[in-house]
Amino acid sequence: MAYQAVSTKCPNCGTPVDIDNPVCESCGTKLYITNYDTFFNMPQQLAQNYANAYREPLAARPNDGQLNLSAAMCFLRLHLYDQAEKAFERAMTDDMNNPELYFYAAVALLKGQRPFLAGRAAILKIEEYVNAALMIHPRGIYYYFFSYVKYDFYFNKHLRTSPTYQETLQAALRAGLTTREVQQLYATLGTAKPACL
Repeated sequence: MAYQAVSTKCPNCGTPVDIDNPVCESCGTKLYITNYDTFFNMPQQLAQNYANAYREPLAARPNDGQLNLSAAMCFLRLHLYDQAEKAFERAMTDDMNNPELYFYAAVALLKGQRPFLAGRAAILKIEEYVNAALMIHPRGIYYYFFSYVKYDFYFNKHLRTSPTYQETLQAALRAGLTTREVQQLYATLGTAKPACL
């Protein structure tokens, strides 16, 4: 699909840039956020600058998967969960094989709250997204997040679920879960890590 050229300002230096260039020619800043891991430690103001830089390009190209993914990551970083969820969903239509889209869309559905406080419909959608991410790539952090949801929603409400939170936690450990991933997850969620996890 051919897109029209769209310009915006570099989120770092403010220089006018063509959004189709991967980096700002003036300061070398990447214009697209493709991985939350690299974006995680970005200052809030720079995250806001990125979100602002995507406004005009998204108005011109609302179905651009790369723009939607980048915007969704910004919205998640800024705790704008409803906007993040919508942008992740639009990005999914363009790239159905990216497990990060499904995983972070599931994280956004919690809206900064514990799973215990989420409604059943939100939990079912979270499970759908996490299962999709796991089918594409069975990463430890995906299993771990699933374990957290199962513990906080099902176990704490005395509801049955299969596999149990303990089984998904073991799957996370077997899949190579790292301490850094867990720390990033809880910082993104804005909730405290349960002692049993």
